[in-house]
Amino acid sequence: MSKADDLGTLTFEQLLERLEELTGRMASGDVGIEEAADLYEEAGTVYAAARDRLAAVQERIERLRAAGGPAPAAG
Repeated sequence: MSKADDLGTLTFEQLLERLEELTGRMASGDVGIEEAADLYEEAGTVYAAARDRLAAVQERIERLRAAGGPAPAAG
């Protein structure tokens, strides 16, 4: 299973959490240049997965609205 496949099983919130972990490690200054490059590459992949997931949800909401889907519940 590839990293992309692994990312496909994570929720949007889990993707954001992973992105925060990666950026925190890079910002710590406690990693070497090779590891920093690996972390940067993974962060880009995670960011793209989160962006795509968000776009898919936005499209779904727009389709529901266009189809006269249910109105949000009153709070």
